[in-house]
Amino acid sequence: MTNTVRPFSKTSDISLDPAHRFSDAEISAVYKAMALRRDMRHFRSGQVPEEQLQRLLAAAHCAPSVGFMQPWRFIRITDIALRHAIHALVEEERIRTAEAMGEREDKFMRLKVEGVLECAEVLVAALMDGRERHIFGRRTLPEMDLASVACAIQNLWLAARAEGLGLGWVSLFDPDALASLLGMPPGARPVAVLCLGPVERFYEKPMLEQEGWAQRQPLNELISENGWPE
Repeated sequence: MTNTVRPFSKTSDISLDPAHRFSDAEISAVYKAMALRRDMRHFRSGQVPEEQLQRLLAAAHCAPSVGFMQPWRFIRITDIALRHAIHALVEEERIRTAEAMGEREDKFMRLKVEGVLECAEVLVAALMDGRERHIFGRRTLPEMDLASVACAIQNLWLAARAEGLGLGWVSLFDPDALASLLGMPPGARPVAVLCLGPVERFYEKPMLEQEGWAQRQPLNELISENGWPE
């Protein structure tokens, strides 16, 4: 078993009911979007047409959620001063993160970790308030609301990649400071600053792998059977 995303084989699932199956081209497109999705930090000038943006957000809204609670909330940032204020929060946390890196501080500071000021659109993905009333699927795993928001972000990411747009997930910020900046009610919590827009090119590999920060782990080392690996 390898960690490579293998091309779709049309003979692999011949036992499935063909009425439920996508076409070979459609299946290949799904796997291609997954394999070529990248966390983008470099953007070029250009816009995201309103119709396209709404289509991408609708894709996010199709995501699964625990107990069908749909905890995601998306805030579109159109005010330039607010965008700069968000960038300032990100920059502040970038410096604090670097200071916590120890011997990797200098290497971290050389990485480009966001494109808040360059991208066409900035969206803030957040958890809604009042989540405690949703118990279905969360009584023992309350963090499943966060997992649900992550699914919505992934939907948006894959749809954007399929349409040729780059998206970057920025998590370098103080969530309380960002919540205050955006006037979120008590209990709501920002999860991600999403940078969306046209790019000159997509990275051949994930950028942090390309920059030598980390390498993708072999898939077979992350899978076990009937229990935790020894």
